[in-house]
Amino acid sequence: MKIYADYHTHTIHSHGKGTVLENVAKANALGLEEIAISDHGPAHLFGVGIRNIQVLDQIRKEISASMQVYPSVKVKLGIEANVTSITGDIDVTPEYIDKLDILQVGLHLMVRPERWLDGINRTVAHFLRGLSPNLKRRSRLLNTEAIINAVYKYNIDIITHPGHRLVIDTRELSRACAARGTAMEINTSHQNMTLELIEIAANEGVKFVIGSDAHHPDRVGNFARGIALAKAAGLTANQILNARPES
Repeated sequence: MKIYADYHTHTIHSHGKGTVLENVAKANALGLEEIAISDHGPAHLFGVGIRNIQVLDQIRKEISASMQVYPSVKVKLGIEANVTSITGDIDVTPEYIDKLDILQVGLHLMVRPERWLDGINRTVAHFLRGLSPNLKRRSRLLNTEAIINAVYKYNIDIITHPGHRLVIDTRELSRACAARGTAMEINTSHQNMTLELIEIAANEGVKFVIGSDAHHPDRVGNFARGIALAKAAGLTANQILNARPES
């Protein structure tokens, strides 16, 4: 199968090392048809996220300029939004959701919560989960509830790196994604999306996207591990939204 688009790339506007133009240049050099600039949402603490939501306007301008330089690459404005509450809130306002070409959402640590009690509950359960089976179950339950609520609350295109660091019930999330038409990412920068988890999601009818999660231009289009996993799981190009069969 051929992957023609990389929808998960970061720039210096959040936690990445390259510019919008540098990411697009790499996509062009690889012969990719599309790329999305999906920087971390503003609730991500310690300088990981964009400074504020208005930064998306600047990214849009840089996207427009980059397409003048590389007209063969379609560049989409995205974001990797954070889930900020157990009820599924995210750190993007409705006004800016409407401005996006692609909405991706992920569960992350060190995110400013919508309600501090929510954040404390999830964080404490996560860091103390090794102390008892009950805490481990509670952490999994809270994380799963938060991400599923987000799936039902918003029209999310892709859930990024499901289960990375924050444990979830993959089957329950898969059922929600299948019902809502939300894809799940096979992320090539993290090891959490195993063959078993892909098979669980596929059996529930989920569609997938293979994403590089590039934080440096050199990693844009790095799909090898994702393609290998997809093939091992028996996925066809029809099950992967940014893939097509080899001609």
